[in-house]
Amino acid sequence: MTTYLIGDLQGCDDAFARLLDTMGFDAAHDRLIVLGDAVNRGPGSLPVLRRLMALGKAAECLLGNHDLHLLAVAQGIRKAHRSDTLDTILQAPDRDALLDWVRHRPLALFEQGWLLVHAGVLPQWSGEQTLELAREVQTQLRGNNLAGFLRDVFGNQPDRWHDALQGPERWRIVINALTRMRYIDVSPGGAGRIDFHVKQEADRAPAGLVPWFAVRERRTAEIPIAFGHWSTLGLHWAFNTLCLDSGCLWGGSLTGVPLPAPAQDWIDVHSVPCPRQLEPMLG
Repeated sequence: MTTYLIGDLQGCDDAFARLLDTMGFDAAHDRLIVLGDAVNRGPGSLPVLRRLMALGKAAECLLGNHDLHLLAVAQGIRKAHRSDTLDTILQAPDRDALLDWVRHRPLALFEQGWLLVHAGVLPQWSGEQTLELAREVQTQLRGNNLAGFLRDVFGNQPDRWHDALQGPERWRIVINALTRMRYIDVSPGGAGRIDFHVKQEADRAPAGLVPWFAVRERRTAEIPIAFGHWSTLGLHWAFNTLCLDSGCLWGGSLTGVPLPAPAQDWIDVHSVPCPRQLEPMLG
């Protein structure tokens, strides 16, 4: 059995199908894990969800920021954006089953020695703490007051972790770290805050901003971490982390890899080209 990781799909179902063929994925024997953002902005969000659901226990998908946005739009908590492509899901006859499947997806996984998240892990968190915090939020997402929970967890504050945080503030920063984070402000006045504005690659970032995975004090430095979310970073393997968002939505490629052994120093990369759906950096 092979476990495959795939980067952000964002509704690019044609590329998804082609990549599964390219990798030789066999649902009877293999396992597939998508690193979040299964939906939105691409033309095939509905078939992507249906394809993942049809794979049953052979497939898992982490929650990304776009997947949470889908749940919030469906609950009337957030308004759809102009670039959203969620209507086919929201108007589908199996809408309720699709949304229920999404809300039961994990925010983090530990798989064969790897920590898997959509965006990042705060430097202060250990691997076990990351999984515990993810489970806290997952319990709320799967509870009886989804609308109330979602109403409280969108926003940029707090942008700095404190162990004493409780309730919505605690859940909000956990969600933001796991699904939105790219940079940490390590400048004298930054105090380790999450930056929510800069999206470009590290060599173009303002002074004082460091990719979350390159922060010196990161407690998960010895744990291999795979993530997506950062399309301008692209396929990137450094600091014991592996980014698999290679910008399919923006005309790049969709990338998948067999999950490497933790001590392995090479990766077997599979990718398929993608037609551009949006101009880069629209949001």
